[in-house]
Amino acid sequence: MSIIKGFDPLKILRAALKNGGDFADIYVEETVNTSVVCEDHKIEKAICGIDRGVGIRVISNLKTYYVYTNDVTEGALLDIASVVAGGVREGVDKGYFGAISKKIAPGFAIKKRPNEAGLSEKIALVTRANDTAWKMDKRIRQARVVFGDAFRRLAIVNSLGDWIEEDRTSLIFLCSAVSKEGDVIQTGYEPLGGAIGLEIFDETTPEQVAETAARRALMMLRARRAPGGKMGVVISSEAGGTMIHEAVGHGLEADLAMQNLSVYSGKMGEKVASGLVTVIDDGTIPFKRGSSFFDEEGTPTEKTVLVENGVLKSYMYDRLSAMKANTKSTGNGRRESYHHRPIPRMRNTMIASGKTTPDEIIKSLDKGLFVKKMGGGQVNTVNGDFMFEVTEGYLIEHGKIGEPVRGATLTGNGPEVLKMIDMVGSDLGFGIGTCGKDSQGVPVADAQPTLRIPEIVVGGETKG
Repeated sequence: MSIIKGFDPLKILRAALKNGGDFADIYVEETVNTSVVCEDHKIEKAICGIDRGVGIRVISNLKTYYVYTNDVTEGALLDIASVVAGGVREGVDKGYFGAISKKIAPGFAIKKRPNEAGLSEKIALVTRANDTAWKMDKRIRQARVVFGDAFRRLAIVNSLGDWIEEDRTSLIFLCSAVSKEGDVIQTGYEPLGGAIGLEIFDETTPEQVAETAARRALMMLRARRAPGGKMGVVISSEAGGTMIHEAVGHGLEADLAMQNLSVYSGKMGEKVASGLVTVIDDGTIPFKRGSSFFDEEGTPTEKTVLVENGVLKSYMYDRLSAMKANTKSTGNGRRESYHHRPIPRMRNTMIASGKTTPDEIIKSLDKGLFVKKMGGGQVNTVNGDFMFEVTEGYLIEHGKIGEPVRGATLTGNGPEVLKMIDMVGSDLGFGIGTCGKDSQGVPVADAQPTLRIPEIVVGGETKG
């Protein structure tokens, strides 16, 4: 059964365009979600909720007028359609239009839908991970486990005659552990998730997630301080694509690039990276956290090559930025919920695999740093400068991975680092997260192969 019921979307759209406008759409959403948080042996939060609402948008003269409501009766929607229409000045009523194309996304093959499972089952998953983390070692002083799922039904109808509907399932599960020995405190973190159901735990159990987080925290207790200075760095595919997402990806979102708020502004067709580097944003990969069949504007998702063999080929466009650039949307128009207007956002962003084996890359570096896991950081999209924490790192000595080190950071400039990459691995590892922009958070994934950067500034212990 369609999520659109009790009102005529075309009638609402005609009301929204009564004063004119170039485009209008109505976005309908219903979400059923669960959130469970366990901290220090206590279930701190266990919430199940349902949210339903509608957003109405008009684009006129490349400006957006947007309103939303959780009252989905036809009368209420006609009222807010009049409100958004009131923002349009000196427009011309385009007259009658009708929907001519209805598409329903097939969805991914979810085997165990979280919305069909009981709360007790989800609490049990969290408790299993919590118990495992605490049992790992007496030096574990804190453990936090989070479970979240959402079943989201959405529909988009627009003034071009498109009627799109899609059902989406998503899940995220993460564990963080804090260890302490003497004055040294370390943290380990491990996430799991995607556009997938509870079957994800058939391959990776809650216990395995907790063990990974706790072991990472414990291992770093005995690690010595990382050396600081300029050195060669190998970033493992296991690190995920944090660097490509933060240091490069945001700068390739069309709204930032077109406002000259990106280091990649005005560089279409120019060489912006090493010839070994190809950057892709792909919203079509089954079960990945940033994947779907349509974006939140009803545009089909696609595999977009952003940088090909070092040359900038495309930005990530939503409908509005595409209209401004006189091009087509790349299916990157995303929004957190009906409370928000769509903006250009990443989905699954990655550096494509190369031809060199990871072992060859490690052996090629006589001395340096091996980054197995990246942490948080800061990025300036205008100039590309970044700083990232290394949550799991090792020294490379004579082409071999050596002892673990802690407290390392990577500092550099995104475009410069992309140009310096001189070896690209044949592997590919994914990371997941929730990306924030303009007060909106959306699910994303990122990925990269093993990479060699011949020289970058590593923050750590310096010799006086």
